[in-house]
Amino acid sequence: MTVNTSSASARAEARTTGSADAVASTVPAGREPDPLIDIAQRLLKEIGEDPERDGLRDTPDRFARWWREFIDYQPGTTDTLFEATTTSQMVVVSDIMVWSLCEHHLLPFNCSITIAYRPEQTLLGLSKFARVAHRHAHRLQVQERLVADIAQEISDTTRAADVAVIAKGEHLCMTMRGIKAGALMTSTAFLGKFGEDSALRAELMALLQR
Repeated sequence: MTVNTSSASARAEARTTGSADAVASTVPAGREPDPLIDIAQRLLKEIGEDPERDGLRDTPDRFARWWREFIDYQPGTTDTLFEATTTSQMVVVSDIMVWSLCEHHLLPFNCSITIAYRPEQTLLGLSKFARVAHRHAHRLQVQERLVADIAQEISDTTRAADVAVIAKGEHLCMTMRGIKAGALMTSTAFLGKFGEDSALRAELMALLQR
């Protein structure tokens, strides 16, 4: 059997050129291709896939755009404050759903987050709680640090000493790998009186059970 090596080389070059052209076509003139595109193409090859086949041809570009969207997330204004009319109330915002990425496996996890605080001089705008939560979720995270980061920002922004953050999360690094068992993990961060006063924590838990 005779093999036409020049034709084979030409086909290989065409595939390579086509791949480069596909990447270049998604990049505005004057800008370098996103390095994440090349990383995605190499990953597909390493797991035995053909990045040029139908269904995968645009995947590296989508992969790169998603990572940039996730890491470069902008929550908008997070520090809109109003004058507090009382300092005796507990404010609770619950069921804030966020998605993050486990820094150990680069797999997603989702959390339902509750934020509670006792205003002293200022009230935080209601939508800002979700913006703060999303800001800290849009990075490589662990759930324990996530709740601590949120609690600290709420305290710093409102100047409230008493802040509580509770998160219940499902981690795909447990449900789709390893033991492959569904489970919820609960993490808490208690600042000020929430960490010192068991009666105040009990009041918060009672509110969440209603």
